[in-house]
Amino acid sequence: MNRIPIRLGPLALLLTVISICMTTLGVLSTADAGADMRLAQRYADTVRIRYELEEDGQKYLRDADKGTETDTEKTFEREGYTLTVSLKRDGGSYVPELWKLRREWEEHTGIDDLWQGD
Repeated sequence: MNRIPIRLGPLALLLTVISICMTTLGVLSTADAGADMRLAQRYADTVRIRYELEEDGQKYLRDADKGTETDTEKTFEREGYTLTVSLKRDGGSYVPELWKLRREWEEHTGIDDLWQGD
């Protein structure tokens, strides 16, 4: 009986290439998921701060309508964000004349560890 030889060389090479590709894709997917998580956390922190400032402003407006607040302009600050509220009298209650939420912008001039070409 004649035996047909089975060549395992090309099959082993193909499986090696597939294993390397799958490992690379797994590592890249994990790194991408981590970066997405960090970005989502930063966005969640920003939204939380902005909502807390909005809550402060609404409380100030409510207190002004009740008559317990005497100032017509107030500024609230939280973690680098500033909410400026200015009220004006309209009939028997106060209405917002200015409601401005902002964050101080600082220019980032450095490019971390990028070679400057000296």
